[in-house]
Amino acid sequence: MISALMPTYNRANLAFDHGNGVWLFTVDGRRFLDFGAGIATSSLGHNHPLLCKAISEQAKKVIHVSNLYQIPQAIKLAERLIAISFADSVFFCNSGAEANEGVIKAIRRAQYKNNHPERTDIICFNHAFHGRTIATLNATGNQKYLEGFGPKIPGIKHIPIHDIDLVKEAIDQNTAGFLIEPIQGESGITVISPDFLKALRQICDENDLFLGFDEVQCGVGRTGKFFAYQWTDIEPDILSLAKGIAGGVPMGAFLAKEKIAKHMTFGTHGSTFGGNPLACAAGNAVMDIILKPGFLKNIQETGLYLKEQLQQLTEIYPDVYAEVRGKGLLLGLKGTIPANEIQNAALEQNLLTVLAGNNVIRIIPPLIITKEECLDGIHRLRNAAEQLRKNLKSVQ
Repeated sequence: MISALMPTYNRANLAFDHGNGVWLFTVDGRRFLDFGAGIATSSLGHNHPLLCKAISEQAKKVIHVSNLYQIPQAIKLAERLIAISFADSVFFCNSGAEANEGVIKAIRRAQYKNNHPERTDIICFNHAFHGRTIATLNATGNQKYLEGFGPKIPGIKHIPIHDIDLVKEAIDQNTAGFLIEPIQGESGITVISPDFLKALRQICDENDLFLGFDEVQCGVGRTGKFFAYQWTDIEPDILSLAKGIAGGVPMGAFLAKEKIAKHMTFGTHGSTFGGNPLACAAGNAVMDIILKPGFLKNIQETGLYLKEQLQQLTEIYPDVYAEVRGKGLLLGLKGTIPANEIQNAALEQNLLTVLAGNNVIRIIPPLIITKEECLDGIHRLRNAAEQLRKNLKSVQ
């Protein structure tokens, strides 16, 4: 008999009953340190009083009305995102894949309205991850994920990152723009060079193309700035957000400059649930916390501390841990041995991590984590490494 839930996930045999801060508690009372944050989504951790209060108060008023009506909470959240970013307008949806679908649609629509209907191709980059819908699956380009879902859809190209000559060669009369993650998350926490992003910006400007950033995983304070692009001296034309934007309540968004957004007119796009009062109340609460003076600076300092501690582990246990990657609290620990073995050993130490590509485990705790809690996680990774060493010796 098939399970009630479709078998699309290889779920750990854990069920969590409640959480507090960076800690999760199973139904049988075990306590786990959360270095996964629901895949970088529980940005304020668990049971945050201000987030819970905002959700509870809004739920008592109205949860959903649809976009047939004005939604003050959405207007407020959009205005706040615009005030701290490059963007002039925002569209709310429910997930990262939806947000990236919107980015693709908006880029193509803007080129069409600019008298270039032939410009439909989006250039993406190897080892990307943009979602699981048909369009974003093709934008991701992973052959394993594409298997069994029909032919590749036209209009998507893939090229290696950090090779600007190949970028120039890939552009033709059908090119509409680019979609790139400033930090590739799923493939193993690969930080894209600011110089490469700057060169992309220049190419777009010279060829009337649009530059789209996917900040679904690396945005909303994860790197120590609200948007990852803010570590560079350039701006995208359009950008996708999701995951941590509402602290765990389903929400996605894409933000765009007016030159793109003005073409997304009545009837061109929609979302039944997108930007509803409950989700936007949660989003505004998240922004209340993240935009408090010193909060982003603390992420930078805590992230640097955690990265330094992880680097020390690679020096002490080079036979287990090979390399540390990333920025802020979006970190990756590359294994010398298979990453799933490291993840399982960490799980035995009641530490939750998330697998990524290139033999990497992601270290992506809630943004509220303290240095003391980081050190607790390091001790658990140290204990995991000691156990893995014993296992290796017993096999030899």
